[in-house]
Amino acid sequence: MTDAVLDTVQINFNSETLWVLNFALAFVMFGIALEISIEDFKRLLNNPKPILVGVCSQFVLLPAVTFLLVLAMNPLPSIALGMFMVAACPGGNISNFISHLSGGNTALSVSLTAIATLLAVAMTPLNLQFWGSLYAPTASILNEVAISSLEMIKLVSLLLGVPLLLGMYVNHLVPKIATRMAKVLKVASLLFFVALVFIALYNNREIFMDYVFYVFWIVLLHNLLAFTTGFSLAKLFRLTDENVRSITVETGIQNSGLGLLLIFTFFDGLGGMALLAAFWGIWHLVSGLLLAGFWGYKPIKKEKLA
Repeated sequence: MTDAVLDTVQINFNSETLWVLNFALAFVMFGIALEISIEDFKRLLNNPKPILVGVCSQFVLLPAVTFLLVLAMNPLPSIALGMFMVAACPGGNISNFISHLSGGNTALSVSLTAIATLLAVAMTPLNLQFWGSLYAPTASILNEVAISSLEMIKLVSLLLGVPLLLGMYVNHLVPKIATRMAKVLKVASLLFFVALVFIALYNNREIFMDYVFYVFWIVLLHNLLAFTTGFSLAKLFRLTDENVRSITVETGIQNSGLGLLLIFTFFDGLGGMALLAAFWGIWHLVSGLLLAGFWGYKPIKKEKLA
C-alpha cells in the first residue's frame, strides 16, 4: 500500500439513507435501554470497582493503546483516524449478549453499557479530538474538517442519550412489556443496522475490494488489542473471572455504528474512516462469537465479588 487514494475517496451514502441509519442506531439503543433500570446504576454504590475498571478500560486505556498501535503501524491517515473513532466509541450493542454467552457478569455488562453510553455523549467527541490531534497526519484531517466538538456532542446526545433515557422510562413504567419488546426490538434493529452497513459496502464495492485486505488485518489486530486491553486491566485489578470476561467483551465490542454515523455526518464518509468502522462492525460480531464460544466451554468457579 503505497498510495493514499483512500484518504481522499468518499463513501457514497446519500442523505436519505443517512437518516435511516440515524433512526436505526437510535432504535438499537432504545431496544437495549428497555432492559436497563435504575437498579443497574445503583450497583455502582454497592460494588463500584468493576464499573470503574470497565469505564477506564473503554475511555482511557483503549484510546491510548490505539494511539500506540497507530504510531507502530503508521497506517494511512484516514485509516488511523477511523481507528481513533472506533476506540472513542462506547461498547457495542451486542456486548451484553456476547457477555452472557461468554459466562460473564451480565449485570455488570448491562451497567457498563448504560454508563458508557451516557459518558460517550462527551467522551467520544473529546477522545477523538484529543488523540487525533496528537498524531500529525490525522491532526491535519481534523484541521481541514474543523469539527465542532459541541456539534458532535449534540448529535451523540440525540443518538444515544435520548433513546437510552426513553427506554429506561418505558422499563420503569411497564417492566414486563419492556422486557418482551426488548427481545424483539434488539434483534430486529440490529439486523436492520447490519443490513444497512452491507448495503453501504456493496454500493462502494470497488473501493472495498481494492482495500479489503489492508483494512482487514488492521481491524483484526486492533480488535485483538481491544480485547487484550480489557482482559489485562481487569486481571491487573484482580477482578473475578466473571467480571474479567464482561470487561474484556465490553472493551472489544465497540459501537462502530455510532462511529459510522459520525463519519458520514462530520467527515462526508471519508473512505478510510468509513471502511475501517464498517469492517470493524462486521468483524467484532465474528470475533465476539468466537470468544464467547471459547469461554462458553470453560465454566467459572463461583468466587466472591470483586
